[in-house]
Amino acid sequence: MDEGIKTKEQKVGVTFNNKELLIQAFTHRSYINENRHVKREHNERLEFLGDAVLELVSTIFLYNKYPNKHEGDLTAIRASLVNTITISGVARDLGFNDELLLSKGESRDEGRARQAILANTFEAVIGSIYVDQGYDVASEFINKHLLPLTDIIVKDSLWIDSKSLFQEKAQELYSHTPVYKTITEEGPDHDKEFTIAVYVGEEEVATGAGKSKQDAEQKAARAGIEKKGWI
Repeated sequence: MDEGIKTKEQKVGVTFNNKELLIQAFTHRSYINENRHVKREHNERLEFLGDAVLELVSTIFLYNKYPNKHEGDLTAIRASLVNTITISGVARDLGFNDELLLSKGESRDEGRARQAILANTFEAVIGSIYVDQGYDVASEFINKHLLPLTDIIVKDSLWIDSKSLFQEKAQELYSHTPVYKTITEEGPDHDKEFTIAVYVGEEEVATGAGKSKQDAEQKAARAGIEKKGWI
């Protein structure tokens, strides 16, 4: 166990006073359900706390970084920064996937469910840092690993709702409401890949691929915006 804690601490970048808190942050509910003898809580309370800390730290950061942006834009940027896709990607880059304590069934699922687990674990780790080390250290962790992505999100306009913007422009310039059609649907049920095309009238403007229809539609709309030069 000592070696496992050391590895977790190295990946998080924090030496914990209460090592059990760090282990708890990586413990999924399914692991506790499958290992009733383990006298430990799962990470959902820490996730609840970490989510609040993450929102506060990111809000203060964006408020100070963009003094000329209004509340709506700041909210949209924050949503892009702290969503499941972004924070699960950071968690995976930090090597958290190898540290998860999961049931045997959850361990085999590397699809969308794992993405959500990684995002929740990232928030639980923030919660564990806050409890063990305080606000400043938790803020430092977030500032180091997540907030630098803000520049990419803003530069590439990833915070803009592509479907809403595409619809607004299509109606304004063509008097048409965009239509989305599924082109292909591949892969097993737990890990499907959708390819969707967006049409304005009879014109197929662009396509997008994603792990959900919603994600694929957003990517198709984004590609369409770029193709039309609307951003």
